[in-house]
Amino acid sequence: MQMDNEKPSNDSRIEQFWLRYFEVLKLFRISERARPWYRKHVEAFIDQHPTIRLKQHTPETIQRWLEKQGQNSQVADWLFQQQVDALRLLFAHLLNAPWSKSFEWELWQSGARSLDKDHPTIARTYEMIDEAVADPKNLLGQRYPELYRKFLIAIRLPDYSVNTEKSYLGWINRFLRYHHDRHPCDCAENEVGSFLEHLALKRKVAGATQAQALNALVFFFSRILEKPLGNIGSYKRPGRPKRLPTVLSPTEVDSVFATLDGTNGLMIRLMYGTGMRVMECVRLRILDLDFDYRRILVRAGKGNKDRAVPMPDKIVADLKKQIRWVKHIHEIDLEEGYGSVFLPDALARKFPNAEKEFRWQYLFPATHVARDPRSGITRRHHLHQSAIQKAIKRAAQQAGITKRVTSHTLRHSFATHLLESGSDIRTVQTLLGHADVSTTMIYTHVVGRGGQGVKSPLDRLG
Repeated sequence: MQMDNEKPSNDSRIEQFWLRYFEVLKLFRISERARPWYRKHVEAFIDQHPTIRLKQHTPETIQRWLEKQGQNSQVADWLFQQQVDALRLLFAHLLNAPWSKSFEWELWQSGARSLDKDHPTIARTYEMIDEAVADPKNLLGQRYPELYRKFLIAIRLPDYSVNTEKSYLGWINRFLRYHHDRHPCDCAENEVGSFLEHLALKRKVAGATQAQALNALVFFFSRILEKPLGNIGSYKRPGRPKRLPTVLSPTEVDSVFATLDGTNGLMIRLMYGTGMRVMECVRLRILDLDFDYRRILVRAGKGNKDRAVPMPDKIVADLKKQIRWVKHIHEIDLEEGYGSVFLPDALARKFPNAEKEFRWQYLFPATHVARDPRSGITRRHHLHQSAIQKAIKRAAQQAGITKRVTSHTLRHSFATHLLESGSDIRTVQTLLGHADVSTTMIYTHVVGRGGQGVKSPLDRLG
């Protein structure tokens, strides 16, 4: 690969160029695993223009190359978006090309071909933007609609979850309210630091909450304002106390189950019997259940990882009954002109008819069809997680349990009871989907009687 016709590939200046490019990638929080791909995209672009120096490129040469890449059916959408981003960081932030600031990078990241009006990004950005901007709570949309449009595109192209989108937007709005007289482009590290300190000193937020706010602002400055944050400096950080998980005894679990029936009862038994998180449970689809091997596939769990968990024998009959009920509901939806279900973008494009297939339907569908907030399509989503969370809290109260019981308490109880029954810590780690065994080790602190399973000296007295 030659940077210029006169310079060989082993020229030290070329290596310095790549070192500087990787510094830009690091500044914009591009993952270490993705950085070699970014380099390959830039190298491919350079190889396609052997007679043009990088600083001689114009918007026209960039557009022609992107058109060619975008029209290639062999280039996946995520790969094309990465190619656009690689050139954006190269020309706009490493080379500082004068034309790069006005080049429509966001439009190209939305796809090489012109998008239909029902494309999720366009539908929300242009057809539903007025509704979002009119929301008095959405300060970003009201005061800076162009930045809000850019935010929607930036957070939806990498397919962030809806919950992450809402969370990030909430923190951005709080930041803007805190600096109400400042335009976002006039804010920098000092303003971010003062806001984070305000959260710790005045709002008394937990350390994890402050970290979430920082992640949202890092995203906002790097991806929306294109002003990556540098050293924020010192600011007050709340302590992160180590908490032991709340665990129910088997007797308490039985008492909770005794107050439950129907779909809520099935879901809560399933969560305890498999160790699934509440969102993993509500997002289960028919095809995720494997009755022959008695296992359930948890797809795109925390960290976007798949894993398999055991299917409890006690609820096999109830699960089959639930599937028959879902099939009945799905047939009614199809007759009424609905019947589609949300699919990740790649699957929806690869299998355009899959959204109405029975096997892709949610195992625990919502009671009513509703408009998808992203695409505007009316479809049947899954049950909202809050319904299960409220049912668990209500069941614990009815059972007379004084512990603070949440949906995650069932997961803690699952892990603890497995360890108490002699299961290996590595097996429990795999079933829970923990990346590090140290996360799973916390359950060893609640196994046995009392603190660390020791006998109290009071019990030794005569």
